[in-house]
Amino acid sequence: MPEPHRPLVAVDLYGTGIHPQSWRRQDSRAEDLFTAAYWTGLIGQADSAGVDLAFVGDSFAIATTGHADQRGQLDAVAITARAVASTERIGLVPTVTVTHTEPFHVSKAIASLDHASGGRAGWQVDVSSGQVQADLFGRKDAQGAESLWAEAADAIEVVGLLWDSWEDDAEIRDVATGRFIDRDKLHYIDFEGDHFSVKGPSITPRSPQGQSLIVIAARDEYSTRVAAARADVIRIAAPTVDAARDVAARVRRAATEAGRDPASLRILLDLEVVIAETADAAERDLAQLENWSGARYEPASVLYRGDAPGLARLITDVAATGDVDGVTLRPLALPSGLDAITGDVLPLLGSGDPAPGGGLLRERLGFTRPANRFAGQD
Repeated sequence: MPEPHRPLVAVDLYGTGIHPQSWRRQDSRAEDLFTAAYWTGLIGQADSAGVDLAFVGDSFAIATTGHADQRGQLDAVAITARAVASTERIGLVPTVTVTHTEPFHVSKAIASLDHASGGRAGWQVDVSSGQVQADLFGRKDAQGAESLWAEAADAIEVVGLLWDSWEDDAEIRDVATGRFIDRDKLHYIDFEGDHFSVKGPSITPRSPQGQSLIVIAARDEYSTRVAAARADVIRIAAPTVDAARDVAARVRRAATEAGRDPASLRILLDLEVVIAETADAAERDLAQLENWSGARYEPASVLYRGDAPGLARLITDVAATGDVDGVTLRPLALPSGLDAITGDVLPLLGSGDPAPGGGLLRERLGFTRPANRFAGQD
């Protein structure tokens, strides 16, 4: 597997930022939050600057803490589909939860995004916990974490089988015989599991990547187990860089136990960031957010507040551990944070002049295009 030319850099695009009070900043652009221009502008900006992956979060939760204090959100797949036309290179990775969404629908949506983007789609898998979200659908009660992630594992398997249910050359468009497809190259998947029974095949032809990238945040033992067994890109969180090295090592050991080559994974550390011209200014920005919320900000991973050169050094230090392949930057205040990342941080990493053109996301991240598991079967 070829090595990437620099640390992978992803950006987590969520609302006006991951701090629940970020919408109160004058530069938050909260008035544009539910417009296409807001999202295509942000993702296009990241694309032009050389960001590798755009994670677009989604959830059915409307809670009273954390992200959900910015109430209401657009559909992540729809946002990324709209951003296809304004981008050329960046990987488009929407979150699609599987607890209340059928894998057939997930398969069709992500495959369509991969077709539309010319092979730049990924899928960040997540689950929907709690009775409040279950009641939005009314089909089943809330599940525990172990059950949620066991169901997610089944959903990933079903989606992957559906992506392979058309062989690459199934579409023949034979005018003489009047056959648009070769029916022998479409396959029933006949999946029978604890949570799903799906016959298939998909209605969407196999996409440019064959299998879009699977991304999972390893947040607990259950999500880590599924990520180690099935994800291409794994997001981790840790309070320090040293702790991140230990977390990454545990994830790679879990991959080995699952029968995978641990070197085949890409592991990204979440960095929560407040970037300003000086460290003092960044501290003041964080203090303002905390003052609005009335509480000290409690990060879920490494929290960086400071200037752009300091963040570039931190990213380099993370990659130098040898166990972590890159970072996911999570601005507490998104528009201003993305301005600093694209304008000041990435050029310091040598990634401000991205290679032109597209290409398959898998190949640019060092992954191969998977063979179709049904090809060659009778």
